[in-house]
Amino acid sequence: MTDTAIKPATISHWINGVSTPGTSGRSARVYNPATGQVQALVDLASVEEINAAVEQASAAAKTWRLVPLSKRAEIMFRFRALMDARRDDLARILTREHGKVHGDALGEIARGIENVDFACGIPNLLKGGYSEGASTGVDVYSIQQPLGVVAGITPFNFPAMVPLWMIANALACGNAFILKPSEKDPSASLFMADLLKQAGVPDGVFTVIHGDKVAVDAILEHPDIAAVSFVGSTPIARYIYQKGTEHGKRVQALGGAKNHMLVLPDADVNMAADAAVSAAYGSAGERCMSISVVLAVGEVADELVQAIASRLPALKVGPGSDPQNEMGPLISREHRDRVAGYIASAEADGATVVVDGRKQSFEGDGFFLGVSLLDHVKEDMDAYKDEIFGPVLCVVRVPSYEEGLRLINDNEYGNGTAIFTRDGGAARQFQFECQVGMVGVNVPIPVPVAYYSFGGWKASLFGDTHMYGPDGIKFYTRSKVITSRWPDPSSSKIDLGFPQNR
Repeated sequence: MTDTAIKPATISHWINGVSTPGTSGRSARVYNPATGQVQALVDLASVEEINAAVEQASAAAKTWRLVPLSKRAEIMFRFRALMDARRDDLARILTREHGKVHGDALGEIARGIENVDFACGIPNLLKGGYSEGASTGVDVYSIQQPLGVVAGITPFNFPAMVPLWMIANALACGNAFILKPSEKDPSASLFMADLLKQAGVPDGVFTVIHGDKVAVDAILEHPDIAAVSFVGSTPIARYIYQKGTEHGKRVQALGGAKNHMLVLPDADVNMAADAAVSAAYGSAGERCMSISVVLAVGEVADELVQAIASRLPALKVGPGSDPQNEMGPLISREHRDRVAGYIASAEADGATVVVDGRKQSFEGDGFFLGVSLLDHVKEDMDAYKDEIFGPVLCVVRVPSYEEGLRLINDNEYGNGTAIFTRDGGAARQFQFECQVGMVGVNVPIPVPVAYYSFGGWKASLFGDTHMYGPDGIKFYTRSKVITSRWPDPSSSKIDLGFPQNR
């Protein structure tokens, strides 16, 4: 019997602490991107299944919020230890369903674990304030309380890290969490669900529901879900924000990006070229912090393009299961073809295709595309305007720092950006003037560490808070201020006047 004749496995939901087969009768295919073959079918939830899962989570949230902070921290520490011990196992799941190489998968997991590290400090993170004697015999203090049931809708490109941006803080704050991962690579979420249970998270506190738009809309409309976190494309982020807030929810929705790297004439060209290659082609360019545009200022352009191009033939592209490979396939055949279409479009519009990933051949039927470098790209080309989300780097030649800054600030997105220079004054001016949420100085991918927060500006973020870190604690809690007075009962009297502090 051939592999293709083997019946695909079924990937089920995780409800009330156990694997729960779907009842909707609907499913989606899960591919191995390196082979192009279907390896599993994932159940897609109905509205009724979402409602049942929320009911279980609501009941669990009532008791989970009563668990002492020290106990919740202890569970986070145990979860962190389990994640650490099972890194390789989880990385193999990411390689099998997403396609990324093993080292890249391990890097994703490491950045995700950082968020669990942060959540382990929840007793300190939830400390309130206290003012003794705000008025005669009156004390005022503040506390942070969980919201109840919250949900996360996460993308295919980081099936472990992005959920951990949400899960760790949400659970540590005392909420029950419902995760709707991408149906393209859903198994990582179930792996982490099992580890959370082993760590001591009570049944019902963490739920995984697989689904498509039916599930998304059910989450956004359900009255017992207090908040929704989302990471994905800008059109969907805008929809999530509008529909979620319309139904009275707190929403943070992170959208797309078009990240620019500004290279000044005084930059170290070799360092800038290494950074551009790493930031453009890592994870096959399927990350919202990828550098997709290099703005080469003045005379540095020719040398920089040559330096980048000279590095590309050495990149090893192939199945993530081979430890020698540095870049794996794209997530789907349709997405690969879409990315290749941008190369053709740019060439037709007058850009120079310095390196053409379409010409690289691969064995089998996987969703592979080689790395591409486009020079002389103009701001009216689709390859410049759109988020390509693939291994394509565009070089735009600009005459000055000011023109490069204008392009960055005029762009509809404001997720990440970087400047490469030896001039500290120019770097300081850039970080002040650029209208972008995350800035790197000689750092191409400025993803904040877990004790800061992640998020962009403009069309890259919908909502008032960024993801994880201090903003994550703020998002998953609401503050309550208590004014207390314990007077001598004999002094009690009626006073219809406005309360005064005296």
